[in-house]
Amino acid sequence: MRIIGGEFKSRSIAMPKGVQMRPTQDKVREALFNILGDIIGKKILELFAGSGAFGIEAISRAAARATFVDNSFRCIQTIKSNLRSLGVPDSKYNIVKADALKFPAKIVRACEKYDIIFLDPPYYRDMAKKCLINIDSYDIVSPVGLVIVEHFKKDALGAELERLVFVDERRYGDTVITILRRTDE
Repeated sequence: MRIIGGEFKSRSIAMPKGVQMRPTQDKVREALFNILGDIIGKKILELFAGSGAFGIEAISRAAARATFVDNSFRCIQTIKSNLRSLGVPDSKYNIVKADALKFPAKIVRACEKYDIIFLDPPYYRDMAKKCLINIDSYDIVSPVGLVIVEHFKKDALGAELERLVFVDERRYGDTVITILRRTDE
């Protein structure tokens, strides 16, 4: 897998070995970053991080900082290795071995808010919907923040959310990218 743009453009990153994953296709990641536009100085949270491709791409494009969350030891080791191989300074990232569904409850105590939250949970388990409900209820999205969910086309995200509203949805074969933004209305 390669980084698509920014400082580390065309550099390769490793995928975790021995972990069943469905990495985001390069064309989908590129389309998503084209939609996002300028992310300079943004704080990123990548839940279900896997290889860390989304957060690393964001750092490559001048995001201020990325937090990577995954519950797999092998994924955490791969993210660390990828960041080291690219020479990313420690000040640009935080890596947390945790359950992505429980992480919002932990981070809210630190009063941390993120400008972009990306989640790519396993398909077919209602994980995306559950995670969205958690993100919404724990208020960890900055006032101008976005939540981006990569999910299977048949996975329903319908949930009653208080702080997040639907912005856009894009389909790429069986993959759907749903974008929500924070609202204070």
